[in-house]
Amino acid sequence: MTIALEIISPERLLLARPVSMVVIPGTDGDLGILPEHAKLITSLRGGLIDLYEDDEIIDRFFVTGGFAEVTEDRCTVLADQIVKLSELDAQVAAEQLVRAEEAYRIVDEADVVAWRRASDELITAQARVDAATLNESR
Repeated sequence: MTIALEIISPERLLLARPVSMVVIPGTDGDLGILPEHAKLITSLRGGLIDLYEDDEIIDRFFVTGGFAEVTEDRCTVLADQIVKLSELDAQVAAEQLVRAEEAYRIVDEADVVAWRRASDELITAQARVDAATLNESR
């Protein structure tokens, strides 16, 4: 039994295929989506999307954020930005983390919108470094 997966970036439909399971980085934690999953809509944080066939990961993507809609037979990911894990550059990720840490350090905490944006960018930058490190160790 499979679930139809669609991953859509702002530029195009990136992927449309059936998978046994997909794991997405929900804002409140990772979600494993299987066929007949309960309906839900969730925002995404920066992290990995893992595609499974049976018990094996067949593809991995890094997403910076977005939304996912899940029904009993479909998972649609609307990604802010997304790249294949194999395309992440550890050096670029490290540089982005340094910039995000600096932005977070100097943000005015009284400006809730700016603080939230800086916090989200820091979380995503750290997740990108973690994913790039994972990619290099393979």
